[in-house]
Amino acid sequence: MSFVQDLQKVLRENVREYGMYIALFVIMAIFAVLTNGLFLSSRNISNLINQTGYIAVLAVGMTLVIVIRHIDLSVGFLAGFLGAVAAIALVQWKLPVPAVIAMVLAMGTLAGSITAFLVTYFGIPAFVATLAGWLIYRGLLQLATAATGTIIIPNESFNAIGNGYIPDLPFLGFLPGHGLTLLLGIVGIVLLVLSQIKGRRTKLAYGFEVLPREIFVLKLILLSAIIGVVCWVLAGYNGLSWTAVIVLLVVGIYHFVTTRTVLGRHIYAVGGNPEAAELSGISVRKITYVVFASMGFLSALSGILFTSRLQSATTTAGTLFELDAIAAAYVGGVSAAGGVGSVIGSLIGALVMSSLSNGMNLMQIDISWQYIIRGFVLAAAVIFDATTRRRGR
Repeated sequence: MSFVQDLQKVLRENVREYGMYIALFVIMAIFAVLTNGLFLSSRNISNLINQTGYIAVLAVGMTLVIVIRHIDLSVGFLAGFLGAVAAIALVQWKLPVPAVIAMVLAMGTLAGSITAFLVTYFGIPAFVATLAGWLIYRGLLQLATAATGTIIIPNESFNAIGNGYIPDLPFLGFLPGHGLTLLLGIVGIVLLVLSQIKGRRTKLAYGFEVLPREIFVLKLILLSAIIGVVCWVLAGYNGLSWTAVIVLLVVGIYHFVTTRTVLGRHIYAVGGNPEAAELSGISVRKITYVVFASMGFLSALSGILFTSRLQSATTTAGTLFELDAIAAAYVGGVSAAGGVGSVIGSLIGALVMSSLSNGMNLMQIDISWQYIIRGFVLAAAVIFDATTRRRGR
């Protein structure tokens, strides 16, 4: 079989996984042309990543919620409310930043656990339980900001989470741009190549199907090129932001959990067939608690990132966050039928939706048309999911 035939076969069999990467590439290429290269400038790419951060974090959690066949509509205003709590704790209570972050993350985890309790113990559909949460957290957000309105946060350490960049190292001054970002890019490429080679050897040892050698090498070259180009572009501005570091850590940890641990296998087993999972000894109730508690935790983290980026808490914080997260999850390949979806996909989905907004803003397209276009993209993603599932059968 020729290289072209191998490539066509791989793309056809993995259309769900590779489709979102192709979509992101096409969107970025189109906006690069239409904005005369402004879209791909170092400053704009850095801004795009920071804009994507709080939605990407939510999308990771939402992906797992949809994988187990549920939905969470409360995450937007939960993030907004907890961001307001962080602002009040910093400005009015004068608590230190680490204590505030720990408190807010704990509150988010508790909120997610309460949702899981309603769903598992009382049997309330997640849609209804989280819609109630949407209303409650929206009211709590307005109560929290009623006395002062917008709460300005003067704390530089906290605000650096959403606006700051990792420091450079003096001895890397000979490198062009931000040396530490370039060094981390090189390390990331080396680790990627080594992990991919190790994974391929492991699959071969157990007799699993792997990519043809030429396509595997092409995949490594393309992934390495993407990492290298992104780090090069970012190094031309201020380097990696703390938001990017946090998002990469979240994605890395959740990717490891979902692909390399028993918990991850149980989550997908529950999503694939809850009844069969229960009969095989998996506690569906416990998995539901873990996933919703995780969603609450990530909602709190999203609230911290957003509030830090704005350097304030507002009465409208969190508006439509849940819809952006759901859209990112679906564009990233999660299936409405449950049991299918990936953490990496949710990040790509968030980048697709943010790239659309960012590019259209640069082109000064009216906000009304922006919503319409993003709606069509979401509809296309769901249609794509339904079509590929039918073909799979």
